[in-house]
Amino acid sequence: MGVLDLPIADIASKVQSGELGAKNLVQEALNNLEAAAEYDAVISYLKERALERAEDIDSRIVRGEKIGSLAGVPFVAKDNFLTLEGKTTAASNMLKDFEAPYQATAIERLEAAGAICVAKANLDAWAHGSSTENSDFFVTKNPHDKTRVPGGSSGGSAVVVALKAVPFAIGTDTGGSIRLPAAFCGVVGYKPTYGLVSRSGVVAMASSTDVIGPLARTVDDTAIVLEVMAGKDELDSTTIESDAKGYRLSANGYRLNNVRIGIIREYMSQGLEPGVRQSVEAAIEKMRAAGGEIREVSLPSLPLALAVYYIVCPAEVSSNLARYDGQRYGLSTTEAKNLEDSYFLSREAGFGAEAKRRIMIGAYVLSSGYYEAYYKKAQTVRTKIINDFKTAFEQFDFLIGPTAPNVAFKIGERTADPLQMYLSDIMTVAANISGNPAISLPVDRHDELPVGLQIIAPQRADRNLLSISKAFEALK
Repeated sequence: MGVLDLPIADIASKVQSGELGAKNLVQEALNNLEAAAEYDAVISYLKERALERAEDIDSRIVRGEKIGSLAGVPFVAKDNFLTLEGKTTAASNMLKDFEAPYQATAIERLEAAGAICVAKANLDAWAHGSSTENSDFFVTKNPHDKTRVPGGSSGGSAVVVALKAVPFAIGTDTGGSIRLPAAFCGVVGYKPTYGLVSRSGVVAMASSTDVIGPLARTVDDTAIVLEVMAGKDELDSTTIESDAKGYRLSANGYRLNNVRIGIIREYMSQGLEPGVRQSVEAAIEKMRAAGGEIREVSLPSLPLALAVYYIVCPAEVSSNLARYDGQRYGLSTTEAKNLEDSYFLSREAGFGAEAKRRIMIGAYVLSSGYYEAYYKKAQTVRTKIINDFKTAFEQFDFLIGPTAPNVAFKIGERTADPLQMYLSDIMTVAANISGNPAISLPVDRHDELPVGLQIIAPQRADRNLLSISKAFEALK
């Protein structure tokens, strides 16, 4: 087992004690990533700054300084997080030369705890997608089968964790973009309660559903990273206070005894691959055998969640992407003859097909003739979905179901059919619409590919969600 295979707490402890050097860990992570270049998971490396930070940490430890809970731990950030070294591209031609003037709050907090960002991961451009095939640069490949997708949009982040190149990575989850690649790649993917982690310094997709979270190999590692990133931020007015107890878990974790767990009926119905169903049902039986009180529950509005998401999300996308006009920053054409030409040509060259599709849908549902018929109605149904979750949590502590209806599909299999691609998110979007925390845990394999189990908790019950996830992880 390599040093970077160790639990994050052990790595940080060994760095703090001087048993391991931060610079050696960074170099090992960079070597691992370069060795895995065939998977096309990384857009750029932050080698110079990473090595400088590692040398500084090693020097401070020699002087007897206390670093933090992530001392010397290398990680990878999805390339929609602003970083001081290198470019922040959001995997889009529009931002291919953009250098950020400041760092994302999440990156700042991880660095303050001693973590070191070594690279930026590939994603669907602007985080628009479920497969990481929409990157304007290259398609990332699944770590278990290079002919298949890794899920998206945080596909690159999931792949580097699954390949054990780094102990953890961070991504964004707007409609399942952390949990879906976690399920397809066989790692833990965590979507916190909306607002628990600051979105400051992260390229916006849909501001009312965007969430920042970690991808890691274990629940313990996930909890340590979340604890560092969580909490209020004056640069993001939507942030909330973190749990006073923190998120790191005790040695005993959390027991399944008498925990009320609801199996979401709508997620176990038609459209579910038989192999995925079998894997999830086997996981549920393990929870039942461990003392969980498990029964079925229906959330009647869930079948409408995908439709709501693909009205609300493009509407916010169209607004957030309006700033990329070729005038202030980002791609600016030199061929324009006037201002109107500059707007048109810059956006034509800078945006890919999926970005254009979402801009057009968003502009349409927000237009004066269709606002009430689509956007306003979608927001009404969104409230119904939120209320359905609240009602369910009056009876249950947690809700469970598959993360995705299928295992990772073939590269190119759905690119010609946007509706089929959007259906990949059918089991993840509801938690974003409602703001509830959710996690994807690897539970089994079907056709040699990972299957993910999704657990959803009430808003702000992130510590409890991590605890029950750790208890489930211990059952395997």
